[in-house]
Amino acid sequence: MPALFLNLLKLIFIGLIYLFLWQVARAISAHIGPVPRGRGRKSPAELVVVRSESLSGKRIPVTSATVLGRSEDADVVIDDPYASDFHVRVGLNEGDLVAQDLGSTNGTYVNGRRVTVPTTLAKGDALQIGKTILEVR
Repeated sequence: MPALFLNLLKLIFIGLIYLFLWQVARAISAHIGPVPRGRGRKSPAELVVVRSESLSGKRIPVTSATVLGRSEDADVVIDDPYASDFHVRVGLNEGDLVAQDLGSTNGTYVNGRRVTVPTTLAKGDALQIGKTILEVR
C-alpha cells in the first residue's frame, strides 16, 4: 500500500510541475506576444498636441525613437503634472509607428485603452499622456 501511495504522489507532483510550466509559458507569451500590425503606415509620422495647457498645436515629427515625459532629459518635454519623467517611447518599427509605455505611474492610453504592450499607432489615433492628448498624423 505505501508503494502505491508514493507512486500516486509522484504522479500528482509531476502533473503540478507541468501545470506550473504551462502557466509560466502562457504568462510569457501574453507578455511578449506579437506586436499588432499597423494599418498601412509606411512613412515617418508626426504627433500633434491637440489638448494641453501649454503645448497645444505643437508638432512632433517622429523619425526615430522619441521619449516623451516631464523630465528635462526626455526628447520631448510634456508639461503635465500627471505625466511621468519618462512616460512613453514612440518610434518606428518596420515602418509602423509604435508606442510603448515606460512604466509610467498614470499610464499611457491609445484611443482610451491603456497601453500595456508596444502598440501600433495609425493615422488619427489619440495618444494620451496624463491630461495631454496627441493625435497621430
